[in-house]
Amino acid sequence: MDVGAIQARVAAHISEHSLLEPGAEITALVSGGPDSTCLWHVLGALGYTVSAVHVAHQLRGAESEADAAHCASVLGASVLPCPVDSPTESRLREARYGITAGTLRATGHTASDQVETVLQRLVSSGTTRGIRVRRDDGVVRPLLSVWRDETVAYCEAVGLPHRNDSSNDDTKRGLLRREVLPLLRQLHGSADANILRAVAANERLPRRVERGISELLQSRVGSRRIDLGSGLTAVREYDSLWLERAPTKLEGQIEWSGWRLQPLMPGLIVRGWRAGDRLGEDGAKIQDLFVDAKVPMSERDAWPLVAHGRRIVVVPGIACAPGYENAVVVERA
Repeated sequence: MDVGAIQARVAAHISEHSLLEPGAEITALVSGGPDSTCLWHVLGALGYTVSAVHVAHQLRGAESEADAAHCASVLGASVLPCPVDSPTESRLREARYGITAGTLRATGHTASDQVETVLQRLVSSGTTRGIRVRRDDGVVRPLLSVWRDETVAYCEAVGLPHRNDSSNDDTKRGLLRREVLPLLRQLHGSADANILRAVAANERLPRRVERGISELLQSRVGSRRIDLGSGLTAVREYDSLWLERAPTKLEGQIEWSGWRLQPLMPGLIVRGWRAGDRLGEDGAKIQDLFVDAKVPMSERDAWPLVAHGRRIVVVPGIACAPGYENAVVVERA
């Protein structure tokens, strides 16, 4: 076992997904198993300030007590009792995250867990959505590039004892691990890695979008637009690149980036702002109107502009060209 190679792989994963700032304080949620034990050690080896917490659900009697004692003595973990009524995998998981909320936390989910999750969701919901590298509540998963057998080998290589949860085999995930995946590996020796690729494919942009953005980035033209389909346009203005919605006929009420627009005359369209846009024939620059109205830079590209032909006639909430004061009803959605 090349301990340094595992640590380098985890470091690359953390950097790729911007999971942790250098030297960050992080709490490892530990069960005593090889995955979370490996997590605790690797994060410390990479220079993070690591503490450990073991959430004790107390479901397996003496075995649970032994797990808690092990985490406290070997990993220096704080033990937090957290009994759960009618425990299920999801309720236990959310209880662990809930009781430790308020700190930056990491879990020991591995590539093996990812494969099992994809299979379980494929069967139960028809999706191949995997474990997210970062939850909305800030829980991060630094070990998603490491396989379960590698965490076991890592712990053995650095001399860290670990525990095994005897109840794992009784779960749906345990059924996948024990019976389904071995059969899939008989069909193809790279079954695990190929299933993992399905997650990576889901995380990619549609190929047409990727090609369009790549073409813009490689172009030497200072200003250019590419239709990406599905009502999206990619725009490059020198060193800036953004996506905007394609021009849309204003027929009936529509919503656009937080605005609700209702036309009172025919022939109107709504589109995003473009450099050089002016209000009416020779009116003020739209950019100057944004500045005067103190519209933040971050909101300008998404601000709807109402046009009649090639002329901008209404900047919602800011200005109207002469004769178009009653062209459209505008309100915040």
